[in-house]
Amino acid sequence: MNVGILTDLTRCIGCGACAVICKQTNELRGEIGTKLDAYTWTIVEQHDGVFVRRQCMHCEDPTCASVCPVGALYKTKFGAVTYDSSKCIGCRYCVMACPFDIPKYQWDSPVPIVGKCIMCTEKRLSRGRQPACTEVCPTGATIFGTRSALLKEARRRIDESPERYIRHIYGEREAGGTSVLYISAVAFDRLGFKAGLRPDSYPELTWRILETIPPVVGVGGAALFGLMWVINRRIEMKHRRLAEELEEEDEE
Repeated sequence: MNVGILTDLTRCIGCGACAVICKQTNELRGEIGTKLDAYTWTIVEQHDGVFVRRQCMHCEDPTCASVCPVGALYKTKFGAVTYDSSKCIGCRYCVMACPFDIPKYQWDSPVPIVGKCIMCTEKRLSRGRQPACTEVCPTGATIFGTRSALLKEARRRIDESPERYIRHIYGEREAGGTSVLYISAVAFDRLGFKAGLRPDSYPELTWRILETIPPVVGVGGAALFGLMWVINRRIEMKHRRLAEELEEEDEE
């Protein structure tokens, strides 16, 4: 069952309830930022007088998961793209690869991980509940359902009110399609959305390019990556030991 979220920007009133409940549900520290970051997984921006909710797009074929060398990012049976921090080695390939610029890194943490919307997979989807953000929306601007049903609903609204919407469902085809969809009265490129994204699956495009690279380049890259991971791991362990020694001195 591939589920998703449809956000109708003509119904959003900018209350920010989605951002507040996201912080609470996922126990994310800090204030709600003005941009997505490792501790703010959904926000409401304003462009041309239109309130625009931002979150992970949960791609049908996620590039972030395809480039992750340890499987820390993966697509669940529900269709949401989630993250296992215990596997993450901090390579940040997902940050660089995402066509929507979504995953963010905890630059301020001594042992950083990646942060992004996981569609409340463990706390709600796996228990038969909808994401907290869609449940709390007071106007129904953002709704939850199967991707197929949401696409059908989006087309129905556009067909029934052509004067209200532009004829474009953002996420239907962008980057091979996403589980988070948008409809709007204003062109998406005017609202800060990534424009000009290919309709192809980005992982497929990436692998087609990689197939043309000589094997020696891939081997060299893998060796450099391994060396970088070992060095970073040693630095991390050194910091941990120093912190433990300082704590022991304080106790004495």
